[in-house]
Amino acid sequence: MHDFVVVGAGPAGSRFARRAAAAGHDVIAFEQGTVGEPLACSGHVSTDIWHFTPDGARDDLLQNEVYGARFHLGGADSRAYEFYKDEVVSNVIDRVGLDRTLADAAREAGADLREGHTVVGVAEHRDHVSVEVRGPDGVETHRGKMVAGCDGPRSRVRRELGLPDPDELLHGVLGFDEAADHQDFVDVHLTVPGFFAWRIPRGEAGVEYGLGMAADSEDVRARFDDLVADYGADVSRRCSGLIPIGPPKRVTGRRSFLVGDAAAQTKPFTGGGIRYGMTAADHAAREIDPDDPGTLGDYERAWRGDLRTDIRLGALVRAGYSLPRPLQRAGMAAFEGEIGVHMDRPTTLFSRDQLRAMLSR
Repeated sequence: MHDFVVVGAGPAGSRFARRAAAAGHDVIAFEQGTVGEPLACSGHVSTDIWHFTPDGARDDLLQNEVYGARFHLGGADSRAYEFYKDEVVSNVIDRVGLDRTLADAAREAGADLREGHTVVGVAEHRDHVSVEVRGPDGVETHRGKMVAGCDGPRSRVRRELGLPDPDELLHGVLGFDEAADHQDFVDVHLTVPGFFAWRIPRGEAGVEYGLGMAADSEDVRARFDDLVADYGADVSRRCSGLIPIGPPKRVTGRRSFLVGDAAAQTKPFTGGGIRYGMTAADHAAREIDPDDPGTLGDYERAWRGDLRTDIRLGALVRAGYSLPRPLQRAGMAAFEGEIGVHMDRPTTLFSRDQLRAMLSR
């Protein structure tokens, strides 16, 4: 019997598998396809990403460095409000490469990570979990002391075990222009109902365009086409996926727990969940004893204690996307210029660095 059965080998799943295996646990992980494919997530991340990757990963994955953002209340030619630092704010990375790097690190730590294996059933029992997996040789049943649901917004683990859903699902669309762009600012457009659209320069890798809207919106692709046309971009490939917003009140069962997008451990104001998911994975690896289901409560308390305030403040930041235009203009004008905030941590809006930046204008 395995200590942990991990379902999903995205950043959160691979991070948990790596940390749990390194701690001496017997870990088996399943990814339904090839790790990192299909791409359905932006490659714009904070510089904190390198705290979670093996040595040398930055040299292989980095595509561009970003120093600030231009916020627009209209199209590409509209007035831009600039927010920036005199140091690197964020990085643009090879997103598929990140997933593969993290999966390789999990394997090197001792996890048995299997691609091309789809989980088709999960059940909790008094002293174990059973996980049915369809692979190249048919359906097999694996037993474990715990199951980790790291399988994304439409988590099968969450559904099979009756765990509560995220508060909201957004539909995200990405497109890529292969023309090189080495600009060091991203563009953000508050022109999409309830969320935003973006343009991210990726150096020699080209440009990423994207937007997010409510999952039941009928004009997501039309609005994306308008964004791309406004920039005159030649988008050669596209992809889409769901973005979970708002963690449910409970992400643990009797012998189960959710991590990452399955638990909606994401930033409400950007939809990004790579760092939050891996942070929660670290808490899970530290707190959960596979022989003691009571430690699942320790995981709940640990990750919420770490991320709750930033998630709540992030929801307030997102609410600003829907304010009347005059209020948005006033707010942008008031805060425009050098900033001292961290892109993953809304709590830094109240930091000494942010106050110092505002007083120096």
